[in-house]
Amino acid sequence: MENLNQTSPNVFILLGLSTVPQFQVIYFLIYLGIYMITLSGNILLITVVSTNPTLHTPMYFFLCNLSVIDIIFSSTIVPVILINTLSKDRSISLLGCAFQMFFSLLLGGTECIILPVMSYDRFVAICKPLHYNTIMNKKVCVCLALVSWSGGLVNALIQVTLTFQLPFCRSHYVNHYFCEIPAFIKLSCKDPWLTERSVYVAAGIIVICAFFLTVVSYVQIISTVLKIRSSEGGQKAFSTCASHLTVVTLFYGTIMFVNLQLRTSIFPESDKIISLLYTVVTPMLNPIIYSIRNKDVKNSVLKLVKKKNTFS
Repeated sequence: MENLNQTSPNVFILLGLSTVPQFQVIYFLIYLGIYMITLSGNILLITVVSTNPTLHTPMYFFLCNLSVIDIIFSSTIVPVILINTLSKDRSISLLGCAFQMFFSLLLGGTECIILPVMSYDRFVAICKPLHYNTIMNKKVCVCLALVSWSGGLVNALIQVTLTFQLPFCRSHYVNHYFCEIPAFIKLSCKDPWLTERSVYVAAGIIVICAFFLTVVSYVQIISTVLKIRSSEGGQKAFSTCASHLTVVTLFYGTIMFVNLQLRTSIFPESDKIISLLYTVVTPMLNPIIYSIRNKDVKNSVLKLVKKKNTFS
């Protein structure tokens, strides 16, 4: 154990996911593959929506917001994992760590808020189809998107400020693959009571409330779908909702698991694996889940490919 003092280190060492040399190249290739799929899938979705006027609807507007979040979120974390997987120097500066934590909290908080917004959009589309264009007009959609990004920004500013006011004098080794609050709280030699409470409040206000609003929307959606006489109409509605619900469950479940443990975690290695699900895996799955069973997106992709082949 290093000597305890009241000064924080200017440089931290990220221990990463694994220190076994035999697996470093394999891990690097896996993370690189996931990152490439994440970037290509989300960029393709944004390109398809922006080039096809028929997809300029509220649902695809929010999907594009989600894709932008996933691209930046993944780019904030995965490149650091790739570098640290093969590099012997796993150091990151205090400022670099603060920036990484800020952007991960900003984007994670924004995604937490925009997911129930998307479920509300589906609720209006399925339960109140005649009033859909009136309720989900352009102004409302822009306002909902701004609220989502603003909520993520406020959450990030508060939590990063409180976290980096703590003295990190227990060690400068961070048992994680990126700068996450639970890992840093364990390094503090001062009681992190206020920082912990801010995490609990954020989890309560943002994550739990967002999940509750999403569940309420889906209860209404399922109730309406069950009344649909047409089996084809009911199947299509269930298909749309099932994809969204899959993302919501994976994303909220993993965030709640990690952030509500803080100092009580007994198995830090399992925490890192759980964190991988919402920081690395979910951004890759989002465009696949939302697009793989969507005929409009499939047809738009085919048109885009044919158009490209025509000009090449």
